[in-house]
Amino acid sequence: MNLKSPLGRLRLIANYEGWSYLLLLFVAMPLKYFAGEPGAVRVVGMAHGILFILCVVGALHAHVVYRWTLGRTALILGSTLVPFGTFVVDRKVLARLDP
Repeated sequence: MNLKSPLGRLRLIANYEGWSYLLLLFVAMPLKYFAGEPGAVRVVGMAHGILFILCVVGALHAHVVYRWTLGRTALILGSTLVPFGTFVVDRKVLARLDP
């Protein structure tokens, strides 16, 4: 993964965004609702929100630089809304584009 390219940075950010989403859904939310600990959602939720925004910006930057179709960009952006989606899109789409 080349971090000097927009695609490499997008792949890295999407990976972190995917992990933060899983932490939010499967660790922080259960802690909030079953253990009465809302602090985990504040911390993980803020980190996830920042990573989500960075992922959107990275996808739009890659869209412009690589002249991707709207469908490919929409697929990448849509994957951020589904648990494990960023990992699947990274393996099936982005890894094939990265030289």
